[in-house]
Amino acid sequence: MTIDTLPAPVAARLRRPSWRDPRLVVGVVLVALSVALGSWAVSAASSTTPVWVADGTLTPGDQLTADAVRAVEVRLGEGADHYLRADEPLPEGVVLTRVVDDGELVARSALGDAASLDVRSVAVEVDGALSPRVRKGAVVDVWFVPSTRAGAGAPEPRQVVGGVVVEQIDAAGSGLVVGSSTTLHVLVPGEALPALLAALGDDGTVDVVPVTGSIS
Repeated sequence: MTIDTLPAPVAARLRRPSWRDPRLVVGVVLVALSVALGSWAVSAASSTTPVWVADGTLTPGDQLTADAVRAVEVRLGEGADHYLRADEPLPEGVVLTRVVDDGELVARSALGDAASLDVRSVAVEVDGALSPRVRKGAVVDVWFVPSTRAGAGAPEPRQVVGGVVVEQIDAAGSGLVVGSSTTLHVLVPGEALPALLAALGDDGTVDVVPVTGSIS
């Protein structure tokens, strides 16, 4: 009985890949795209935009001047167009239409025409200590307490106007106010002026209460 001799296996030769190999070309393209995308992502993440921020609390009616703002560099991405850029001139003929806190970015939506702002600054004298939350830019309610009349019960306090912005505070001893009282300048809508002026001219006291959620 004979056993046929099997042919010896021949080792396959590996060919060096050439530039004509489509797999090599695709691999090179993918690596190049990954590097480019990574570089773009790092560059986009590190890029900043110069914008204006409030250099102190600004209130409705304030003009936006160079003294009222300072420039900072921030990363805003696509939201940069919503704010005033510091590499562009400040807009002219506009005022603030809402409170912009100290250090807050100045949004374009916070600006408007002075003629469209229906508020008046009214000085309100308050006796006694104020809440520490009552400061420039805070939102307060103004209350009036009538004086006690002989033979009458305790007077009932009433709210005269609500949700008004404190524009300025003249503290006692500051040179602007004499005595122990504090004078607040509040921005009052035109429709609420008669009620507030009537209360200020009446016999009684005025107090202000900070609204929850206003600046502290």
